[in-house]
Amino acid sequence: MTVTLRFLRASAGAAAVLLTALLATGTGVTAANAETYYPIAGTGSTWSQNALDQWRTNVASNYSMTVNYTGSGSSAGRKDFINQAVDFAVSEIPFQTAPEDNSAPEKPTTGYAYMPIVAGGTSFMYNLRIGGKKVTNLRLGGETVTKIFTGAITKWNDPQITADNPGLAMPDKAITPVVRSDGSGSTAQFTLWMSKQHPDLWNAFCASVGRGTPCGLTSQYPVFGAAKAQSGSLGVAGYVGQDYGDGAITYVEYSYALKSGFPVAKVLNASGYYVEPTASSVAVALMQAQINTDTSDPATYLTQILDGVYNSVDSRTYPLSSYSYMIVPTAVNNTFSEAKGPTLGAFAQYMLCEGQQQAGALGYSPLPMNLVLAGFDQIKRIPGAGNVNVDVNKCNNPTFKAGDSPSNNQLAASAPQPAECDKVGPNQCTTGTAGALEDTSVSGSGTGGSATGSPSAGAGGATGTGADGSAGAGSAGAGSGAGAAVYDATGALLSGGVGGGAVAKPFALASTGWQAENSVMLFAVVLLLAAVLLPPFLSRRLKRGRGNSQPPA
Repeated sequence: MTVTLRFLRASAGAAAVLLTALLATGTGVTAANAETYYPIAGTGSTWSQNALDQWRTNVASNYSMTVNYTGSGSSAGRKDFINQAVDFAVSEIPFQTAPEDNSAPEKPTTGYAYMPIVAGGTSFMYNLRIGGKKVTNLRLGGETVTKIFTGAITKWNDPQITADNPGLAMPDKAITPVVRSDGSGSTAQFTLWMSKQHPDLWNAFCASVGRGTPCGLTSQYPVFGAAKAQSGSLGVAGYVGQDYGDGAITYVEYSYALKSGFPVAKVLNASGYYVEPTASSVAVALMQAQINTDTSDPATYLTQILDGVYNSVDSRTYPLSSYSYMIVPTAVNNTFSEAKGPTLGAFAQYMLCEGQQQAGALGYSPLPMNLVLAGFDQIKRIPGAGNVNVDVNKCNNPTFKAGDSPSNNQLAASAPQPAECDKVGPNQCTTGTAGALEDTSVSGSGTGGSATGSPSAGAGGATGTGADGSAGAGSAGAGSGAGAAVYDATGALLSGGVGGGAVAKPFALASTGWQAENSVMLFAVVLLLAAVLLPPFLSRRLKRGRGNSQPPA
């Protein structure tokens, strides 16, 4: 009995050690043990908001970490950071030294750094019916897109659109371009692409609306002709998703079309293929991105140079691919204190590693190792975040594994080739895109086919597995009602904006089920309880047994 008691007492210590170790190492966030996570808050990009909303929901559930975020637009986020009204901001473009609205230069008074957080494709979500049937396989060349959004093409049966779509009998229907009314990174990325790829068309348009030329990047899109202006990614996606949106097209992050149950146009790349902005096609495109590595200028350090992306001759490339930044403080200020450093650092580490596992399902593309390494460098500069684990070999990111070279990207390496029916010519794939996978029957002069490389993304709430291995997630089409969106402190939509599937609520991702580490933790708990409770019980039994014994006569 004494041996048993000693064994159980020893087991209590061992079980406690085992349980503590499992609890400390069984999470994706590897901040210092027993850190206090003070709440943090940020504002900015709606382009990145679907990913941010999911990630902050995850860390709230798993690590009791409060991260508030309001998608107010990139321009508003940068201004809030300058005014020290938030702990961080999110933007697709850096601070502007000469804003196009002639406002004051954007110059933070305390230190900051740009940290890449997620990649994706600026897509062209549309609502178009031919003979009452929803079109899901639209194709558009770059010049065609530019003419639509500069007013040079106003009808869906324009000869240039017809040439892009030989498998569709394009209708005599007016095009309604839907643009952002607020300053946005989406607008900046789109206009930068037009200014680089089709400068004559873009400069002529700028001149016609009273903008100076040459006209480059702008985050404030000029309203023109039949165009409608809506606030935020929710606003533009919501307008297109309504019944009255038939004939409308907008530029928005791919995630919003995926969630809304609507298709996006396949865009012609430099190799002559029309490509959808899937996780893998964005990963391939960003292999040609360059990063500004001049550390002497914090206003441009780690900003993206996308000329190589626009002109990549890899047939798998989506040409309007880019990534988004979190603007993090590198010094304390009136809002951000060193006590908040562990929260911001741990959240940043989660986004760059574990969070990237969900990027494909959310409609984005996970960051490659070189950008993760760059992000780790910025985490180290956040005051108070010094205990956050930034070991790339322990980073659970799907684009690389331990020991890989920073130039490797496993997602890009395994990306499928586009289908032959996606090549310029008389054939046109009938397979749907984004949140609308149903086929559009061939009704034009060309012949059809199925795009075998097309990823699946569920429409009406369904899910599927794509060619790049990512799980699709969709929801029902956008509901009725549009107006000014109102958000709560956590960035959730309270009222206005759009209804139905276009609302930016976090995706519900599938559970990974019971894992081996769960079994070990359960065993450790049972062993610990047994070691604590059994010794007193056995000791009492032993004493009662001795008391009842009679000595020999």
